[in-house]
Amino acid sequence: MDGRDQEKIVIHTVTTWVRSHPVLSVLIAVILLALLYKIIVPTPATYEYISAPASKGEVARIVSASGKLRAINTINVGSEISGQVTDVYVDFNTPVTAGQVLARIDPTRIQARVTQARAQVELARATLAQAEAAIIRAQTDYEVQTREYERQKQLADKGFVSRAGIDRAQNALATARASLSTGKAQAQSGRAQIAQSTAELSSAQLDLNRTRIIAPTSGVVINKLVEPGTTVAASFQTPNLFEIAADTSRMQVEASVDEADIGQVRVNQQVRFTVDSYPDDTFGAKVGQIRKSATESQNVVSYLVILNVDNKDGKLLTGMTANVEIVTGTKANVLRIPAQAIRFRPRKDDRPDTEDDDTAKPADKKSGKTGTANIWLASDDPYEPVRRTVTIGLAGEDFVEIVKGLKLNEKVLIRSKSLENEDDDEDEFARGNT
Repeated sequence: MDGRDQEKIVIHTVTTWVRSHPVLSVLIAVILLALLYKIIVPTPATYEYISAPASKGEVARIVSASGKLRAINTINVGSEISGQVTDVYVDFNTPVTAGQVLARIDPTRIQARVTQARAQVELARATLAQAEAAIIRAQTDYEVQTREYERQKQLADKGFVSRAGIDRAQNALATARASLSTGKAQAQSGRAQIAQSTAELSSAQLDLNRTRIIAPTSGVVINKLVEPGTTVAASFQTPNLFEIAADTSRMQVEASVDEADIGQVRVNQQVRFTVDSYPDDTFGAKVGQIRKSATESQNVVSYLVILNVDNKDGKLLTGMTANVEIVTGTKANVLRIPAQAIRFRPRKDDRPDTEDDDTAKPADKKSGKTGTANIWLASDDPYEPVRRTVTIGLAGEDFVEIVKGLKLNEKVLIRSKSLENEDDDEDEFARGNT
């Protein structure tokens, strides 16, 4: 039996089996066709890589922080006396001038003290006048008794007056001298009483003046803590009644900067920031001061940086939260790529097994020295990217400077995108390394 006969036997056997099992034969045929289609037509990819060209432009290194807006000079206005507030003449956001009356405390009790103290002064003055009149009388009597004593002494020397007469004249002189001393002492006491009463009057008058709460400087009332009828108690400490921002055309941001970034911050560096109230506006500022005292919260150390802000248009208000970006370094018209390209890694299946990502060396932010980084470039095959090691310079939040290893307009991979759901961009860190 030759080969042709064997082939006929096999065909006859298969044909007979197919006729005997039509359903199973169709199923096997479908499976074979599906496998053949799978082999001939490849499965379409479920993702793609997004690239961006290297371009020329500015690279800015940013230190991000957050803080609160404060007035440069905020003054707390309080009361040094206790009493009930009868009148309040200002409200929130009221412009005030130095010396303007802000509120008044009931002066009735203190006015009574002033009247009483003034009466005490007048009484002390009357007492002093009486004492001075008594001194004049005592002085006159003393002079009379002195002359009388001298006459009696001369007569006694001639034998015309007894010793008893001399003694009487001497006693009268001593009494006159004592009366004069008493009068002088009473006058001195009267003067002291006047001084004491005058001091009490001044104190009462000062307290009476303090019932008028006066603005110590010009500015804007940013906080009001009293209303008419409020009782103020100033027994142990001065209660605050108002807060006045002396000059709201100039403000400051108290920004908290992490210890890892504080070494890059310098006085007079440019700053930009936003506030939630105006999300589409960017405001400018300058670093005015770097506080050396550290603040620690939940094991995180930070330093307070004071930023000077121009607020001539009055849009910024005290207490607003500022999202701060301190520009610590800039370079203009340099070759740059998106910062995402430095961090992005393609899928493991698309990377050559021989590639090693451990050769990268980051740039030193503080010294400005260059470093190296591994980036991935698009090739003719979209799923076979090419790795390249480049020298990087200034690294910013959005762009990174390329010093060497890349040409203008060369396309670098920045992320991957799912083709199954157009709204779902794959995360280059979580999925790019799988």
